[in-house]
Amino acid sequence: MAAAFDPAGFLSADAKGPALIGRDARAAALADRLRDKAFALGFDAFGICDTALGGEARERLRAFLEAGRHGAMTWMTERTEARSHPNGLWPEARSVVALGLNYGPDGDALATLDRPDRGNISVYARNRDYHDIIKGLLKHLAQFLVAEARRRNLPAEVKVFVDTAPVPEKPLAERAGLGWQGKHTNLVSRTHGSWLLLGEIYTTLDLPPSSLSGGRCGSCTRCLATCPTDAFPAPYQLDARRCVSYLTIEHPGPIPHEFREAMGNRVYGCDDCLAVCPWNRFASASRQAKLQAREDLTAPRLAALAALDDTEFRTLFSGSPIKRIGRNRFVRNVMIAIGNSNEASLLPTAQARCDDGDPVVAEAARWACERLEGPG
Repeated sequence: MAAAFDPAGFLSADAKGPALIGRDARAAALADRLRDKAFALGFDAFGICDTALGGEARERLRAFLEAGRHGAMTWMTERTEARSHPNGLWPEARSVVALGLNYGPDGDALATLDRPDRGNISVYARNRDYHDIIKGLLKHLAQFLVAEARRRNLPAEVKVFVDTAPVPEKPLAERAGLGWQGKHTNLVSRTHGSWLLLGEIYTTLDLPPSSLSGGRCGSCTRCLATCPTDAFPAPYQLDARRCVSYLTIEHPGPIPHEFREAMGNRVYGCDDCLAVCPWNRFASASRQAKLQAREDLTAPRLAALAALDDTEFRTLFSGSPIKRIGRNRFVRNVMIAIGNSNEASLLPTAQARCDDGDPVVAEAARWACERLEGPG
């Protein structure tokens, strides 16, 4: 078994021996090449950490699940060991390369909230599915890593992950120096604010770890105060069952009545806690064309979205992450937005869905009609 990499230089040169010193130098040179390649491919943030996350991530996950705050996301209760630390997923992993892709909006992310006849779609979902984009870039970078390692006589195995795998991506990104987990539980970057999508490469190589990013939330609580449904029981804690992103994407069945009015016209996801972060003043718009908002998804008309049948839904959202939730769940969200619109002109649109083939859509449509018709 190879000796562990000693990034802090605690061992003397004599104690390490010439072979290990040479291996350290090759690993450091490889890390530099890997960083340069990552930025050349289009990534906006890069860092490396070891796989020793410690018990904090495991304890956070345990407390979250025991409190039932994961709601209907029962898949989170599976493979909890893998979700807690990298070696729970792949025991042979020695280092994690954490990558970030900036998806910052070009303009005010919340502008559509003031247009009640339009639907507000979360910034990350206004174009192509980021899972496909990031996974493609990760595969290119992982192939480069293996080739460069082989050239330096450093045998390497790799695995790539986006957030569809049981990976503790935010703790890893923090440990790798990409930023820190803010009070809204998402990653905050000194350079990109709250607008980073994450991906990881696990590898059997011992690579030199990056420095921590610095920066913290301090006394700021804007993200907590702005949440429309009070989904944060405390700083750094999220109750997904109250979160609009969860309600519009992951929650099956009818939307609980206590949250309907607060949802406003948010038909897919919610950016409120992200958009108000003061660190966003350093952020810039995404340079990835596939993450820049499509015009037809920036402020789509609720009437048009409500009229979608399954085929039209699949066509409109082909290649989009929205396609994953299906037509019925999406139109359910649209009905809630119409009910919150106070736009009498949308009453016929809601009435047309009252006999929808999906009972959840039909129930939401009847609720919308009651709201628009008013008392009596």
